[in-house]
Amino acid sequence: MAIRAFLGLMILLLFSSTISTALFEDQVGLADWHQKYIGKVKHAVFHTQKTGRKRVVVSTEENVVASLDLRTGDIFWRHVLGKIDRIDQVEIVLGKYVVTLSSGGGILRAWNLPDGQMIWESILQVSASSKSLLYVSANMNVGKDNLILVFGGSLIHALSSTDGQIVWRKELSTNSLEIQQVFQPHDSDTIYALGFIGSSEFVAYYVNYKTGEVLEQSKASFESGFCGEASLVSDDVVVALDASRTYLVSISFRNGVINFHQMYIPELIPEFSGKATLLPSMHNGILAVDIASTIVMLRVKGVNELKIIEKINHPSAISDALPLSKEQQAFAILQHDESRIHYKVKFDTDLTSEIVWSREDGLASIVDSTTSELPVEKEGVSVAEVEHSLFEWLKGHFLKLKGTLMLANPDEVAAIQAIRLKSFEKNKMTRDHNGFRKLIIVLTRAGKVLALHTGDGRVVWSVLLPVLRKSETCGNPFALNVYQWQVPHHHAMHENPSVVVVGRCGHNFDAPGILSIIDSYTGKVHNSLVLEHSVRHIMPLPFTDSTEQHLHIVIDDNLHAHLYPKTSDSVKIFIDEMPNIYWYSVEVGKNIIKGYSLELKGELDMAENDFQPKELWSIVFPSASEKIALTATRKMNEIVHTQAKIIADQDVMYKYISKNILFVATVAPKAAGEIGSVTPEEAWLYAYLIDTVSGRILHRVSHQGAQGPIHAVMSENWVVYHYFNLRAHRYEMSVIEIYDQSREDNKDVWKLVLGKHNLTAPISTYSKPEVTVKSQSYFFTHSVKSMAVTATAKGITSKQLLIGTIGDQVLALDKRFLDPRRSVNPTQSEKEEGIIPLTDSLPIVPQSFVTHALQVEGLRGIVTTPAKLESTSLVFSYGVDLFFTRIAPSRTYDSLTEDFSYALLLLTIVALVAALLVTWALSEKKELREKWR
Repeated sequence: MAIRAFLGLMILLLFSSTISTALFEDQVGLADWHQKYIGKVKHAVFHTQKTGRKRVVVSTEENVVASLDLRTGDIFWRHVLGKIDRIDQVEIVLGKYVVTLSSGGGILRAWNLPDGQMIWESILQVSASSKSLLYVSANMNVGKDNLILVFGGSLIHALSSTDGQIVWRKELSTNSLEIQQVFQPHDSDTIYALGFIGSSEFVAYYVNYKTGEVLEQSKASFESGFCGEASLVSDDVVVALDASRTYLVSISFRNGVINFHQMYIPELIPEFSGKATLLPSMHNGILAVDIASTIVMLRVKGVNELKIIEKINHPSAISDALPLSKEQQAFAILQHDESRIHYKVKFDTDLTSEIVWSREDGLASIVDSTTSELPVEKEGVSVAEVEHSLFEWLKGHFLKLKGTLMLANPDEVAAIQAIRLKSFEKNKMTRDHNGFRKLIIVLTRAGKVLALHTGDGRVVWSVLLPVLRKSETCGNPFALNVYQWQVPHHHAMHENPSVVVVGRCGHNFDAPGILSIIDSYTGKVHNSLVLEHSVRHIMPLPFTDSTEQHLHIVIDDNLHAHLYPKTSDSVKIFIDEMPNIYWYSVEVGKNIIKGYSLELKGELDMAENDFQPKELWSIVFPSASEKIALTATRKMNEIVHTQAKIIADQDVMYKYISKNILFVATVAPKAAGEIGSVTPEEAWLYAYLIDTVSGRILHRVSHQGAQGPIHAVMSENWVVYHYFNLRAHRYEMSVIEIYDQSREDNKDVWKLVLGKHNLTAPISTYSKPEVTVKSQSYFFTHSVKSMAVTATAKGITSKQLLIGTIGDQVLALDKRFLDPRRSVNPTQSEKEEGIIPLTDSLPIVPQSFVTHALQVEGLRGIVTTPAKLESTSLVFSYGVDLFFTRIAPSRTYDSLTEDFSYALLLLTIVALVAALLVTWALSEKKELREKWR
């Protein structure tokens, strides 16, 4: 009994030591890295004051507002706003405040320029359908309470720059009004508001800056109509585009008299085709026109003279003019080249550019990723290298020994840290025996593919796919996914692995598809093509041809299947395996899930590789009570170590392991909105486990009073999902585990250990499964953005859930906390098994955040990859930022740590041997003296 109690105590101590893991401060950054980005710039304002550190304030497509060093491009500060709080405009006030207008003109915020702290926030009542415009006067004076103006439809709000309070509000009587440009003459209290009424009338309002009183207004109609864009080029001339976007219309409004003059763009720019777009006015006398990703700079003289002065490819934002003298002014350009941001300075009298800095920011918009092994290190090392390595090894361990004994001076401590970083060899471009060094192949929204080294996150190579650029054959291309294409085995290591990028030439499912095959080591594009069919769904198959290319099935909009690669070898393999290939489609809009197999009608055309779908089953959810909210499946490459699970009292439960299980979550149609939009009585959530081969519903459970958003992750025989409980006003996480009852007779543990059970007997999915389900629900304090589960090489190590929290951090939660067998008073045998006593909430231990104190801003996804060491899983999380680390859910039981002191071990062994010899000598002397007595 005492032994049993001692074992139980040891198990509890071991368990408590594994659920809380942490790093020392000097270990942070050794096995992980964190990179900050901002994304593609859409607005930029340049700090042009003569005093203080020069900055550029930008807003991006990732909804980031950031302050960058104007000299180096480094990030001073940044904020990521919510998805629904889109940034509309950015301005700098008095050289010390940043003002942002967001949410369609509904929210105005002021930030401190040096450190980014928010000073005030104001909520404005504006029309959701109208265009909003922010105006900051150039005549502001430091020390006075200046006004910031917000235009939205027929409303004008004037707010105090000091505290954001509304000073006056003016509603113009004109309907369908859209203000396009606002300016204030120097030393004047009158502001000019210029815009359009409907699509054919130009209007100019003269408004008192301090009171909001309309002093004068003038209108004029233009027969051809306007498209709704205008650019102010001088104090009395504005340039607009006509309704067809092929004419530039110069509008003079001097002294309240409005005159029009139009110019046909192809006569001015012969290479023009398509439609033009005007950019916001930034310089006196200069007009910027966007034509097919090229900006044409035009000098405007009077009303009827336009002259081309510069053409700029792929620009993103142009700065305000900075006066250098009476005759000359300078401006800056943020330019996108592939996914890099370049900062250039130009002069209006000499438009030759000067590149000041550039930064890579395409990594803020990752849409998919995969991993690739690095090449094997070549054999053959010189004697000098061996001798040098031996000397460095001895020197390093001698320093580590001094550090362990606290005898090292500050310089030696720094040297120990440098040796520790170098000894990892984490940055080498060859694979290591632990499987820590890999390439992370990422695909960005812009169609750029980059390879990141897991050692330090550096970009090994990058390529912007030509096939994903806008062209005549592909009008609106965008990237979908990246998959493994070819992974040579050890007998073909002279060949490089490759990946395939899948895209589409439009956002509709019937748009033609795109395939591009890229070398994983060099980034060289082997092949790119625009497909003759569309891409609706991609299925990587677990088969390879004779050249070790992975087979992929592409489902088009007509649900026909197309095989890639298109080789006779691949077709033969696929036809042999086709009777065992099943797939399903989820039609969220129709609330239907359908299952299919494939069949070949007639002779196969090798050029098309077209296989017909055969519908096997369908599940129609009642639209009046349920709406599909989420689906989740297991990873196709997940490794499960054993089907058997040994529980207390040497009993055995068998996991129901199937890659064909689909988890489906449905919610009440009324509860599909935001949290709190319905009462608990009107909300419910149903969770389904469905076999996608037979269409059989294996399990269904309901949660009354539950609402989304829902997140789920599935692994082995269990699924965990997260939702909001309206009745308890708290988030919840539920777990469902499914077990195979057909193997109930095979419960002899010793037969299982000795391999006497036949667990490989074939099982048909069409036969009715005998399953049992265990489930449990727990409160969870955090809202969730993403969920994943750790993956290891053999599937032996315990699982951890990786939860992306609303705070943009990643939390590692031991799966044992989500064991449905937890009870309030577990038995002694259950305690020995590791069952934790039941509590209503899941614990959050600060040391369990794998991101430490860092944030992955705009967190969107978490990807896990197994290392070669069974104890270790590699974790890559991405959003606006990137973060990589490696974790050991059950500790590193199969390896020594990198900073293990071999010198101290050797010294201990030597000391023990010396002590043994001394003790033996003393014993011999004592024995000799006793014999002489």
